[in-house]
Amino acid sequence: MDEQEQSLFSQFPAEFSRMQDRNEGVNNPRDRELLTILRDEREKNLSPYAFRTKDSRGRNVKEKPCLVRSPFERDTGRIIYSQAFRRLRHKTQVFFNAKNDHICSRLEHVIYVKYIATTIARALNLNLDLVEAIALGHDLGHAPFGHTGERVLEECARKYDKEMFFRHEYQSLRVIDLLEERVKGRPGGLNLSFEVRDGIVSHCGETYSEYALTPYRDKPTDLILDPDKALHALPATLEGCVVRISDKIAYIGRDIEDACVAGIMEFEDIAPAIQTTLGSTNSQIINTLVGDLIHNSLNRDEIRLSDEAGQAMEELLKENVARIYRSEKIRRYENTMKNSLEGLFEALMAAMQDKEKMMRSSNVVMEGLTKFLMEYPAKNVSDVQIVVDYIAGMTDSFATTCYENIYWI
Repeated sequence: MDEQEQSLFSQFPAEFSRMQDRNEGVNNPRDRELLTILRDEREKNLSPYAFRTKDSRGRNVKEKPCLVRSPFERDTGRIIYSQAFRRLRHKTQVFFNAKNDHICSRLEHVIYVKYIATTIARALNLNLDLVEAIALGHDLGHAPFGHTGERVLEECARKYDKEMFFRHEYQSLRVIDLLEERVKGRPGGLNLSFEVRDGIVSHCGETYSEYALTPYRDKPTDLILDPDKALHALPATLEGCVVRISDKIAYIGRDIEDACVAGIMEFEDIAPAIQTTLGSTNSQIINTLVGDLIHNSLNRDEIRLSDEAGQAMEELLKENVARIYRSEKIRRYENTMKNSLEGLFEALMAAMQDKEKMMRSSNVVMEGLTKFLMEYPAKNVSDVQIVVDYIAGMTDSFATTCYENIYWI
């Protein structure tokens, strides 16, 4: 018995006295119990407002615990090994299907959110494993072509079903609960923990006036399955609130950096009052907001910015909308992408009206839709929902290629 193990035995004599010393690898109950004890001991020192892993509401389908990883670490593994996560590297953040390697992709944005959120969570002594899983999974449901693709998909779907909607937050929940595969060829979801699923579906980063968040701790478990309520409710954990505000911090200055490359906007165009409060570079803006947020959230059951920083962030976000997201260059891109997605959606819906003919087609797009339909993990789902799910999973380049394969002669 080495010195470290002897120390552990002396710290937890009652627990170790009933453990059998057997080497059974991942099924070794002695190791599992020891690692659980150590994890619980570490989490005792977290903030009183942090979420404790042992309090998790668990998974939809109960599983045996992992020997080494906490449930949230396990969720992170499932997220980063998923196909939906890989496809994020070819999905739009702001600029569509960019050929410039220095333009931010959706995957890079996710990594930025993870870095900022874990920096804040570490300073506030929160559950880092939970924050990391939520941050890495928060955009898995994003459609191709960013928020433009999101809006166009909803418009297309409502032509067939006025009750249909598309929000990337809720689509992310569909991906992790239904569409993604844990075993290749067997869709049916990743079976993630409730707290991770809740943080993902509740992460909305487009509420510009929001800079003080209090967790909805007694949120009913089934509420996240109600699209309208889920999208308007705050996360159930403080960790989820950290990711929600980190999403905005991650893109507010980074989008300006891309706009500089595109010749749309420069940092010097930011209003002087905002520059005075937040800074005049992406790094200064992030440092200011993160430092202000930590200072105002320490030892409190909320995540908040000061009024000055929060209002400056809101004003800068609105400037980004006016100068970048609604710029003439972006609008021209949007018109092109809108035409592509509408054409693709209509062609796929037409094909779904005669599935036997679709299955006989040699067109690669129809072959792809046929495969998706045959593996679809739910029954009694409308054709329009299936087409929405299929297109939402596409990367920018794949959606463009599918459109060209259908319409180009």
